[in-house]
Amino acid sequence: MERLRADVAIVGAGIAGLTAALKLAPLQVLVLTKTALGTGAATQWAQGGIAAALGSDDSPALHSADTQASGAGLSDRKIVEILAQDAPARIEDLLALGARFDRTARGELDLGQEGAHRRRRIVHAGGDATGREILETLIGAARNQEHIRIIEDAHAQDLTVEGDRVGGLFFAVDGRLLHVEAASTILATGGVGHIFARTTNPVQACGDGLAMAARARALLGDLEFVQFHPTAIDVGADPMPLATEALRGEGATLIDERGNRFIDELAPRDVVARALYSRLQGNEPTLLDARGIGSRFPMEFPTTFTACMQQGIDPRTRPIPVAPAAHYHMGGIAVDQWGRSSLHGMWACGEVSATGVHGANRLGSNSLLEALVYGTRVATDILNLARAKAGRDSKYSARRAASDERGPIAELRAVMYDKVGIVRSAVGLEQALEVLDRLSAAHPQRGTKFENMLTVSGLIARAALRRNESRGSHYRSDYPDRNDEQFAKRSFSTLGDVA
Repeated sequence: MERLRADVAIVGAGIAGLTAALKLAPLQVLVLTKTALGTGAATQWAQGGIAAALGSDDSPALHSADTQASGAGLSDRKIVEILAQDAPARIEDLLALGARFDRTARGELDLGQEGAHRRRRIVHAGGDATGREILETLIGAARNQEHIRIIEDAHAQDLTVEGDRVGGLFFAVDGRLLHVEAASTILATGGVGHIFARTTNPVQACGDGLAMAARARALLGDLEFVQFHPTAIDVGADPMPLATEALRGEGATLIDERGNRFIDELAPRDVVARALYSRLQGNEPTLLDARGIGSRFPMEFPTTFTACMQQGIDPRTRPIPVAPAAHYHMGGIAVDQWGRSSLHGMWACGEVSATGVHGANRLGSNSLLEALVYGTRVATDILNLARAKAGRDSKYSARRAASDERGPIAELRAVMYDKVGIVRSAVGLEQALEVLDRLSAAHPQRGTKFENMLTVSGLIARAALRRNESRGSHYRSDYPDRNDEQFAKRSFSTLGDVA
């Protein structure tokens, strides 16, 4: 087996992983990416933008309050305040690297508005191509750094763990198994959207990092909270193209086939998603009417416009068919304010982590921000430890309070969307677990994509079964009310707790 050494090993090359890598100089960093650099990361698909209190009528305190409100009582106030306070500096970082954000005629950043934000605070690029612009900026910077080595088409297998200390990981490239030994390991592997039949996420978002951490018995948090984006373009594509929420911020409306509006378009995402899901279950079409944007559409929302035109839909003259799709996982590897996991030597940032900032329901455009803020904080923490030459790693301890998409993978994704998706119940969740158990018994495959999808699916279903209430993105038809007496707290578990 080929063995490599690095000061820091990073799994994932989206916004969180690359931000950390850039900030870690002069430590020697090895970045592993599952695909060719610049493809496969959800970052490049992000359309809405980055939230930051930059306007004269805005403040980090207001940004914090809006984030807390969306979190349905579960957001960690301290973490939310860190996120909002750090946001303007992270935008400045990207500007310094050359990111080309949209500006007004006066040369100021053109701030947009989205649902549940009380101010215009969304920084965007190319209208609805923010993620792509950020990723290209970070890649350009990373390629020029001598301290960063990037290995493409590398498939992470498992962490190497002794006791509760992570010392690196195994990964495969071109059929060869390699091991990298590292003093610090960062998981920045993104989300889990691909375990659901309808998703806006790339096929690579199948929970690899979360499954690896679970097998290492890391503490996990808030697994039951999965956010569904209300307006994925419903044209039979997998993944589903996204009609950015910014369209509704600019006046687009949700209508039925008779042209009638039926929901406040700027309500929180979970409310809008459930309204659309109810209509989907009744085979009632839902349409996003953006005709009022008119001739501005191609310039202001080029990504959505291109996706529509490729399907023969001109959104300037015809409403867009939409349906809710799995979009973002608020849960993940439990970390503290510096991104430290419960395992010595391992950090996590981006969607694979559970910082506590999003609570039960993420506020739009806080995800790219969290990746920037925590990519930076993780790097800062590792550098501080290295400079202090500490003989130990810090530890977080939390109190418990698609060509291969046939057969078993298709069955897994279908049952997750139908039974563990937007509307859940004990009966449906138990049925889903029976299917997952049967698939696991019939297809024992260690360290594969399918095993990772099974592991993560089971963790989410069991976490959803334990929370007997409805809160934020987690809706139980058999427990439709919020229960603050029993469940006004975050949830924590390990694989051993729920397996």
